Amino acid sequence: MDLVPPPREQDPPDAPTGSAREPAHGGHDRLAHRLKQVAKGDEVAFAAVYDETAPRLHGLVLRILRNPAQSEEVTQEVYLEVWRRASHFDPRRGSAIGWLLTMAHRRAIDRVRSSQAAAVRDDGWHARSREVDFDTTAETATARIEAARVRSALDGLTANQREAVSLAYLGGYTHTEVASLLDLPLGTAKTRIRDGLIRLRDQLGVTP
Repeated sequence: MDLVPPPREQDPPDAPTGSAREPAHGGHDRLAHRLKQVAKGDEVAFAAVYDETAPRLHGLVLRILRNPAQSEEVTQEVYLEVWRRASHFDPRRGSAIGWLLTMAHRRAIDRVRSSQAAAVRDDGWHARSREVDFDTTAETATARIEAARVRSALDGLTANQREAVSLAYLGGYTHTEVASLLDLPLGTAKTRIRDGLIRLRDQLGVTP
């Protein structure tokens, strides 16, 4: 995938042609540093972020959409959003890779919902030509309420727990895959998922 950064509305004066010296820390700190540089309009840092994370983000999007062409398109949209919104990344709220994966997950889900809405519109005349099934309507409403409760409960987790639980149970990744995506030891990933699920269960009032 080749992606050329779009022109900003106002590029900073005398934008540097290369990234500032990177901190000699691990991958998380390096990626966070690069996002800070992207926020300043650094195209070299943006290219580095893209090269380092594109396989993971595209893999997540493809897993959700299961359509190579749409996945390619959505991945490009994610990086356009990264270019424009890099200044919104806050390392206090979670890791850089977690921020990127969350953005990709949200974009992919939005595309699924958009496709579903289009299908509903196309088949609308079928729905208008038959009697509404009350039980089906009730089930749909109940499902929406439960989904809203889960989303609200997720907001009550720590940033690390929310990243891990969302990837495992919304993105459908295994514990090993979550560990790889977040650059964590497998044991750490399992602990975050387990602790997040316990906290989620308590907030939802579910009896073990």
